[in-house]
Amino acid sequence: MKNVLFFLGLLFFSLQAFSQEYILSGKVTNKQTPLEGVSVFAIGTGAGTQTDENGNYSLQLKEGQYTILFSFGNRKRIQVRLTEDQVLNVDMSTAEEVLDEVFLSSVRVSSQEPITYSNLSNEEIEDRNLGQDIPVLMNYMPNVVSTSDAGAGVGYTGIRVRGSDATRVNVTVNGIPLNDAESQGVFWVNMGDFASSVQNLQLQRGVGTSTSGAGAFGASLNILTDRYQEEASAQLANSIGSYNTFKHTLEFSTGLMDDHWEFAGRASKIRSDGYIDRAESELKSYFLQGTYVDDNTLVKAISFGGSETTYHAWYGIDAETLRENRRFNPAGMYTDEEGLTQFYEDQTDNYWQDHYQLLWNEDYNENWSSNIALHYTKGRGYYQEYQEDAGLTEFGLQPFMADAEEVNTSDLVSREWLDNDFYGTVFSLNYENEKLDAVLGGGWNRYEGDHFGEVIYTRFARNNDPYEPYYESTATKTDFNIYGKATFAITEKLAAYGDLQLRTINYETDGILDDGTPFNVDDSFEFFNPKAGITYQPGERSQFYASYARAHREPTRSDYENGDPDAEELNDFELGWRYNSPALQVNSNLYYMDYQNQLVLTGEIDDVGAFVRENSGNSYRLGLEIDANVRITRNLRLMPNIALSRNKNVDFVSTIDGELVEYGDTQISFSPEVVAGNIISYIPVDGLELKLLSKFVGEQYMSNTEAKGSILDSYFINDFNVQYTWRNAPLFKTVVFTGLVNNIFNEEYVSNGYYDASWGAGYYPQATTNFLAGITLKF
Repeated sequence: MKNVLFFLGLLFFSLQAFSQEYILSGKVTNKQTPLEGVSVFAIGTGAGTQTDENGNYSLQLKEGQYTILFSFGNRKRIQVRLTEDQVLNVDMSTAEEVLDEVFLSSVRVSSQEPITYSNLSNEEIEDRNLGQDIPVLMNYMPNVVSTSDAGAGVGYTGIRVRGSDATRVNVTVNGIPLNDAESQGVFWVNMGDFASSVQNLQLQRGVGTSTSGAGAFGASLNILTDRYQEEASAQLANSIGSYNTFKHTLEFSTGLMDDHWEFAGRASKIRSDGYIDRAESELKSYFLQGTYVDDNTLVKAISFGGSETTYHAWYGIDAETLRENRRFNPAGMYTDEEGLTQFYEDQTDNYWQDHYQLLWNEDYNENWSSNIALHYTKGRGYYQEYQEDAGLTEFGLQPFMADAEEVNTSDLVSREWLDNDFYGTVFSLNYENEKLDAVLGGGWNRYEGDHFGEVIYTRFARNNDPYEPYYESTATKTDFNIYGKATFAITEKLAAYGDLQLRTINYETDGILDDGTPFNVDDSFEFFNPKAGITYQPGERSQFYASYARAHREPTRSDYENGDPDAEELNDFELGWRYNSPALQVNSNLYYMDYQNQLVLTGEIDDVGAFVRENSGNSYRLGLEIDANVRITRNLRLMPNIALSRNKNVDFVSTIDGELVEYGDTQISFSPEVVAGNIISYIPVDGLELKLLSKFVGEQYMSNTEAKGSILDSYFINDFNVQYTWRNAPLFKTVVFTGLVNNIFNEEYVSNGYYDASWGAGYYPQATTNFLAGITLKF
C-alpha cells in the first residue's frame, strides 16, 4: 500500500501545467571574464541553476514577469518579462557587494577546490523551519543521519556524517569555532531557532579545508549568519504542531541607514512536550546584529544565544519496553514513602549561553583582502537529577545514626554544574588574481571551565552548607593554529590545490570528578596537517577532482576520564566527478578514510548520556556518495542522494570482563552501509510548492564487536512538506503558509541507541506520524 501511494504521488507530481514555456539563457561575466558557479535563481518559483565554466546558463520558465537573482559573492537582481525565448547577458562587475560571504572565504570551498561538499541555502531552510533543530533540517543532505533524544526534533538532537558522530564534525559560525573545547560536541539545544538566523551553510564531508577548532574527522560544517539588509523589514513567524509544540519568532531590520549602518535582530521561543513522555523542552533565544558597510569595509558586531530547560530523555528504553510502551521515559523515576512509583518533575537540564562576535573585513584592492574576528562565549548551567538510595559519602555527606542504626544512604537531588568561558581570535589574509587564490590564516582560542556539584535536597540526611560542592574540577585549554592554502590555475583546464596547517593544543585539568577520583591532566599536542589536490575540467559541464588530506585530533575530557587515550590520525583520499547542466547536476565521489587510533564509540553511555569511546587501532571508511538535482520539467525536480560504504575496525581487540578478546575485522559502530535520501519538488501553480522527502538508513551495529543484541534495524521514512507564498497580501509584503507532516506512513523506527555487553541495548524511539504548521507575516 505504501509503495502504491508513493508512486501515485510521483504520478501526481509529474502532471504538467499547460501554459507556454520559454528559455531564458545567457552568459554571466565579470567585465569580459566568464564566471563559473554563479547561482541564477528565479525568485519565488524554485527554478534555478548555476553557470558553467564558460559563464553560460539556461532556465526554462513559463510566460510571465520574473525577478532573476544572480549571486556570486555579490548579487544582482534583474526584472524580466518573458513572452518568448530570451537571451540575457549579465556583467557582475557592477553588482552590489555582499561582503558577508567573505567571512567564510578562508574556510569555505567552491567547485574550484578538490573538496567534497554540499550547500544548504536560506531558501531551502525556510521551507521546513518550523522549530526543529539544524541537525534535523540537514537530515536529507548526503550521508547524513540525524537523531533526536525527545523523538520529535526539538531538544537534544545530534548528527552523524559518514558514520562519524557530532563530536567529530567541526562546526564554525562566521568562521569562529562552535564546538565545545572539552567535549568537542555542539549542543544545538543551547541555540534554539538558530536556523532562523542562518543565511546558508556548507557541509564539507571528510577532512575538508583547514579551519579553526578541533580537527574534522567526519565532516566540517560552516555556517554564515544573516547578511545585512538594504531595506527596512520585519516579520513575525508562528507555528504549532504535535506534542504541544509551538514556535514564535519576531525579526526586524532597520535597513541601511545613511547607506552605511544597519541594525537587526530576532527573538524566539520554542516549546515542545516531545514524543517521549515528559521530554519537554523550553528554548528561548535571541540574535542581535549591528553592521557598518562601505565600498571596501564591512564590520559586524553580533550577539546571539539563549537559555534552555529540557527534561532528561537520554536514558533510553530496553527492547521489551520498546515493544510495549515505546514512549516510556524512566528519567526521574523513584518510589515514594507509600511504595508508589513517582517521577521527579525537575529532572532537567538547564543551560544559558551567550556568544559575542566582532567581525571586520577589508578589501584593499582587487587582489588583497583581510578578515579578523574577535569572539567570546559565556556558558553556565547544570543538570539536576533525583538519586534514589544514594550513598551519602559519594556526595560528601556524613552517615548518621537513627534508631540506634547507622544510615548510609538517602534519596537526594544533585546538581552538576558547568561554568565556562571561551574567547579568542581568528584571522586571514587573502590574495587573488586570475590564476591564484591564496589564503594565510589562523586562530588562537582559550577555554576556561569549572565543573562542580551540589546536593540541594536530601530526604533523610542533613544537607551540607548551602552551595558547598561535593566535587570540583577546573580545566583550561589553549588552541593555536596557522595555515596557508592556495588554488593555482596551471592551465585553463587544470588547477592545483595545496593546504598546510600547524596546530598546537595544551589541555590541563585539576581537581576531582563526581565519583571522588582525582582528575589531573596536563597534555600537549603538535599536529601538522597537509592537504593537496587537483581539479581537471575537460569540458564545459564536467569536472574531475582528486585530493589527499591528513588530520589529527586530540582526545576529549570524557576520553581522559575513561582511560589513557591516544590522539587520532586520519589520511583522507577523495576522488570525485561533478556534472553541471541546466537540467541536471550530479556530484559523485569515492572516499577512503584511513584511521590510526580512531576513537570509536563503544556503544556504552556514561552517567550523563554521553557516548563512551576507545581507541580502535587501525580502521577505515570506504565509500561512494552520489547526489543529483534533476529538473524533469520546470515544475518538477528530483533531488536524490545515496551513500554506500564499508566501515571496518582492523584486527579489533577489546576488553570484556577484564580480558582482552580478539574479534578480527569488525564493523565500526553506528556506521550504516547504506544511507539514501530523495526530495521530490513539484510546483503546480505559482507560489505553491509541494515536497515529498524520503530517507533510508541501513542496518547498523551499536557496538564494535558485532554483537547481535546491538543491531539497530534499518528504517525508511517519508515526510510531506507544503508551502504557499501569498505575495502582495493586504497589509503585508508577503504571507507564507507552511505545513510539514513527518513520518507520513507512521513507521515505528529507532534512529539511535546504546549497548552494554553486560545488560544489553537501549533505544531512543522516534516519533510516529506528526505535524507542524506555520504562518509567516513579512512586512
